[in-house]
Amino acid sequence: MIVKSRLGYDDSLDAFGVHGIGGTWGALATGLFASKAINSGGADGLFFGNPGQLWLQFIAVLAAWALAFVGTFVILKIVDWTMGLRVANEDEQLGLDLSQHEERAYSKS
Repeated sequence: MIVKSRLGYDDSLDAFGVHGIGGTWGALATGLFASKAINSGGADGLFFGNPGQLWLQFIAVLAAWALAFVGTFVILKIVDWTMGLRVANEDEQLGLDLSQHEERAYSKS
């Protein structure tokens, strides 16, 4: 939450924080902690004598980040060209429940 507010990016579902950061750590941790004692079909990681596995995991993380960045950029451009990425300021001030869905979230007493 602190990083998101400092960088000022819009991620209401924390997809970047959960999947981006968590997935990156998970992939790199595999390169550190992987062990053939746990998975005989796999490879050992850095802590079990195979520093090359951490390098492979790092390259895979870079490839995943590049794919995610380019794919997201392309999708956002297509959406922006077809329907726009944001609603009008008036709709946002009124609230999206009313302006977009014509529904009221709470009844007035």
